[in-house]
Amino acid sequence: MKRAWMTSGLLAGTVLVSAGCVPEQKYNDLLTAYKGQEQQLLTAQNELATARANEERLRTQIAATMADLEELQKRMASGNGDLDAWIAKYDELKKQLASLEINQLPPDLSKELEALALSNPDVFEFDPRTGMLRFKNDFTFDPGSDQLKPGASAVLARLASILNSPSASKFEVKVVGHTDNMPVVRTKAKFGNNVMLSVYRSASLRNALVKDGVTASRFQVAGYGEYRPIVVNGSKGAVENRRVELFLTPLSFDMAMVESSEERTPAEAAAATKAPATRAPQAAPVADDEPTK
Repeated sequence: MKRAWMTSGLLAGTVLVSAGCVPEQKYNDLLTAYKGQEQQLLTAQNELATARANEERLRTQIAATMADLEELQKRMASGNGDLDAWIAKYDELKKQLASLEINQLPPDLSKELEALALSNPDVFEFDPRTGMLRFKNDFTFDPGSDQLKPGASAVLARLASILNSPSASKFEVKVVGHTDNMPVVRTKAKFGNNVMLSVYRSASLRNALVKDGVTASRFQVAGYGEYRPIVVNGSKGAVENRRVELFLTPLSFDMAMVESSEERTPAEAAAATKAPATRAPQAAPVADDEPTK
């Protein structure tokens, strides 16, 4: 009887253990599926953010082009100016409007950036579809630091030469920093949090490119910290989320105006501002719209 009771107990225990394995396996499967869905969601969110940025840029370009077209139509209708010249300009604007795409980088510029990325795969990657360069922080910066590693200097110098090429000179450079979700510890007194660390890293990369000759006024600097991950962060963050991204967008301002103002000293700029009120009478009057030299 005792042996039978023990046998029955063992059988019952086996059944319970076996029964317990089924929910655990289901839990593991569900957890794996959840992480996969979470990763897909992050990817979709980042693609959506890029698409929205591109859409806004295209809307601005289309609106500007349409405004030019309307103005040309008015001038052509009124017979103001050289009709043949206006027609040629009108046709050129129509071609530009028809050729607007998500990636506005010229083919030769996109090819140069792609070649640079392929020859330096441990430094950054290039997405020709969106025209984005993504620097890998583990090669570019030490943990918790905004100081560029020495090995990044040569690659940045080559990138600067590309950004200074005629094809790239018509584009602004937006530098955006990102981190994983691991808190800043060693350099907390300097940065405070990941957002500030990501901004400082963007500024460091921007400063290096300016030092290599890229015009300072072409840059925008931003940082999102841990709030724009591209993969799910683990218990120790994720190396993919530690990155700095560069986006090239068409210039939204007149570079000639910026360059002419940069050539002046502060005293010259102040004098030019006060000139209309203090200028002595001239023998030949100067038109109000004549550019200041």
